[in-house]
Amino acid sequence: MERGPVVGAGRGAGARIRALLGGLVRVLLWVASALLYFGSEQAARLLGSPCLRRLYHAWLAAVVIFGPLLQFHVNPRTIFASHGNFFNIKFVNSAWGWTCTFLGGFVLLVVFLATRRVAVTARHLSRLVVGAAVWRGAGRAFLLIEDLTGSCFEPLPQGLLLHELPDRRSCLAAGHQWRGYTVSSHTFLLTFCCLLMAEEAAVFAKYLAHGLPAGAPLRLVFLLNVLLLGLWNFLLLCTVIYFHQYTHKVVGAAVGTFAWYLTYGSWYHQPWSPGSPGHGLFPRPHSSHKHN
Repeated sequence: MERGPVVGAGRGAGARIRALLGGLVRVLLWVASALLYFGSEQAARLLGSPCLRRLYHAWLAAVVIFGPLLQFHVNPRTIFASHGNFFNIKFVNSAWGWTCTFLGGFVLLVVFLATRRVAVTARHLSRLVVGAAVWRGAGRAFLLIEDLTGSCFEPLPQGLLLHELPDRRSCLAAGHQWRGYTVSSHTFLLTFCCLLMAEEAAVFAKYLAHGLPAGAPLRLVFLLNVLLLGLWNFLLLCTVIYFHQYTHKVVGAAVGTFAWYLTYGSWYHQPWSPGSPGHGLFPRPHSSHKHN
């Protein structure tokens, strides 16, 4: 006879708990949305500043030139000093793949939402195809330099024994080591990706200023690119501190900067190019003419 009120009270408590949890979820979603919008606005304003982008170039140069001096002040046994560390294997070795995936999604959304034209979207995405060609071409050029400047050595307990084998293939086939001038491909790639991502992400400030559609998915993709850019900066610093010889790192970064200049700094401003980031996306202001 007394089970009815007890069951009703239990149901009422369960309903109140569900309502409380529902309200908590709504509050958390509102906070997450507010943080997403605030963070994307501030990051867009920061990356969209021409002055800060010029300073960013100086920052990358300082990292590569002066960063190796930090090797005397850091722990040489840290995880980042190992070639087999998680970040080196999963991110640095696949830096171009990560960059294409994240940046490709951002460029696709920004261009298509701004123009609704597939041809314009494909043209802007072709900059990533050019970037992939630059990466592959640079990698082959670095191997060629190492082949032309190298010699074959046999490791012995007493040291290295020089052999007269003519090329890398025959040297490695004999179980020896080929040593030549090795331009740091990691420093090249991270520098190139940093400059490329900073240039592409800078468009978002103008995109927001024109009042174009900027929902949560687009803002989230933009912030993921900003986080990836920050990761590339950190891994570039780790690379110049722990790995490669000094000139190899400086030459790699210089080639990466030169590749950015040839593409984003020069060619993409020509009419027969994939176009610079933001080109053709935003309406130009009409100038008013006064007639007497």
